[in-house]
Amino acid sequence: MDTAELTEIRAREPERIGRCWQKRSRRPLLGEDGRLLVVAADHPARGALGVRGDGRAMASRSDLLDRLATALERPGVDGVLSTPDLLDDLLLMGALEDKVVIGSMNRGGIQGAVFEFDDRFTAYTPQAVAAQGLDGGKTLTRICLGDPGTAATLEATAAAVTGLAEHGLMAMIEPFLSVRENGRSRNLLDPDSVIRSIHVASGLGATSAHTWLKLPVVDDLDRVLDATTLPTLLLGGDPRGDPRDTYAAWGAALRIPQVRGLVVGRALLYPPGGDVAAAVDIAADLTHGSAR
Repeated sequence: MDTAELTEIRAREPERIGRCWQKRSRRPLLGEDGRLLVVAADHPARGALGVRGDGRAMASRSDLLDRLATALERPGVDGVLSTPDLLDDLLLMGALEDKVVIGSMNRGGIQGAVFEFDDRFTAYTPQAVAAQGLDGGKTLTRICLGDPGTAATLEATAAAVTGLAEHGLMAMIEPFLSVRENGRSRNLLDPDSVIRSIHVASGLGATSAHTWLKLPVVDDLDRVLDATTLPTLLLGGDPRGDPRDTYAAWGAALRIPQVRGLVVGRALLYPPGGDVAAAVDIAADLTHGSAR
């Protein structure tokens, strides 16, 4: 299904999207090996379109959908994390059948905005995640001690965790200790800052029974993950350097007991050389190994 067909359905049969969500075939969150490989594509809704210095890499919706469809077809890919606009397109394309689907919830902290740390919940709600049959919701929770907008983000994240848990659904928190420098936000990726962010995120909400963490691969990761018992997925981030070094770091991190898989977007969707299938297959082998 191409973009013209998607637009035609949206214009003439918008109710078809709701029907497709209700009919979508679902699978358990975890398979037999207890691991997950999820492709992330929620960056554009926050105005973050850049990859490896190309500020417009993710600007084409048709190109992004093609890359996502390729990734989701590969064996070992368990699902996708994104916003309603992209997930509705992928749903209509038939790409979400028997896949884990995680809805990105707070996209109000537009990249570069003065209000970036007041990261409002502008996409999925816990109620919508449950009603549409998604498998969970994800929150970006940046903790900036010098920005009062952080307080509202923490409060909203806690409400989202509680709301998702009431429906028995995964709440995936992506926490960072962050700062603003020269008008831009920067996440602190030293081990002690990540540890501090873990402790803050883990205490959000009325229960942690369904809370997962989404964390960066940083130095001294064994010590970092000793800060939690929550199941954790590792993020890819904006890829830099030699992909072989990235894959080696993922492989080592996946041996830590709390790590249950990967949530990777740009590193797999926009690999050097453009071979999405090959990049995804490497990540799937690292995540699932002989279980594929």
